[in-house]
Amino acid sequence: MQIDFHHTATYVIARAAGFVHQEAEIIAYASQYVDDATSCGAVQFDNQAVYNRISSAHKILDLRNTQALANHQVWLAFHFLPGNGGRQAGENPAGSFINKIICRPNSPIAQDMVRGVILDKERLYGLHRLGVAMHVYADTWAHQGFAGVIHDINEVEDSIETGDSGVFTGGVGAWFKKQLREHIDDLVPPLGHARAYIFPDIPFLQWQYENGRGDLIVRNNTSDALEAAENMCIAMQRYIVGDPDANVAGLDAETKGKLHEMFVGLTKEEGDERHDAWLQAIRGGAFSFGAAELSDYYPRGRKSWKAEALGSSHDLPVHRYQPAFLQCNWKMFHDAIQAHRFHVVHDIMPRYGICAA
Repeated sequence: MQIDFHHTATYVIARAAGFVHQEAEIIAYASQYVDDATSCGAVQFDNQAVYNRISSAHKILDLRNTQALANHQVWLAFHFLPGNGGRQAGENPAGSFINKIICRPNSPIAQDMVRGVILDKERLYGLHRLGVAMHVYADTWAHQGFAGVIHDINEVEDSIETGDSGVFTGGVGAWFKKQLREHIDDLVPPLGHARAYIFPDIPFLQWQYENGRGDLIVRNNTSDALEAAENMCIAMQRYIVGDPDANVAGLDAETKGKLHEMFVGLTKEEGDERHDAWLQAIRGGAFSFGAAELSDYYPRGRKSWKAEALGSSHDLPVHRYQPAFLQCNWKMFHDAIQAHRFHVVHDIMPRYGICAA
């Protein structure tokens, strides 16, 4: 999914779940920042303090994508959570190991991930980790059928739009982009849904393709996005009460209807354009919680979490240390992704017979 879902839709779902504006803003920023935290390594301060961070994403053309260890640490943990064929811990899907790590919507592994976040909510970085988990959770719907490793299962042939948006089917421009995608295919490794272009991530799209096993896969992204939103709301309501098994209401009918309207109505190829429309709707009071001044999302630059924490969004040799650094959003986010990866890779996956970095 793209910034329109991971940032603005996630904010709306968080508000619908019962979070106040400031809490929902943290959850939404952390959710989107999972896609933008591509730097790793130590940050040096002028008082000899050091903070070490990991990355939660690589760019598609990053050379790290050719390294199995890097893929396990980033793509499996943060974007293509293994689904174990939808089976419970201790059970195995039929076939080879790849069938254990193909991403599946709302898999038992995903549910265990959410449970761990709720049970650990009292951490200083609790809300940030919830945002991280909501990114990963949503992607189990968007990225279903793909795996976060280089494998033939991720091959995509004959991907076409089957709905009526016309964004990818009408005119010479659409034809040209289809030809370009097909020619670029061979330059991009079959990692995740790289060869499916952005098709899995666009909420309005209905489409189909043939995967690496020759199976015809038919997708309705709108239905997937709505199902993800409902389950995210349930997870966040359970987080609020601190009980991973609580009986909660989920999305109210009004919010669900408005989400559907936004998903199908914003038929723009660029995620940033859809994101702008979501921001306008939120600020204009389009949702049941009323008008809210959700800030623009800045992954870099002087308004970013990183600049607030370090005084600059660039990686300088030495940064000036401020005592507030220990509780700033940027550090809390990086604490959260380290806690998330450790829990998923070392606590959850082994119970399902998955060894991932």
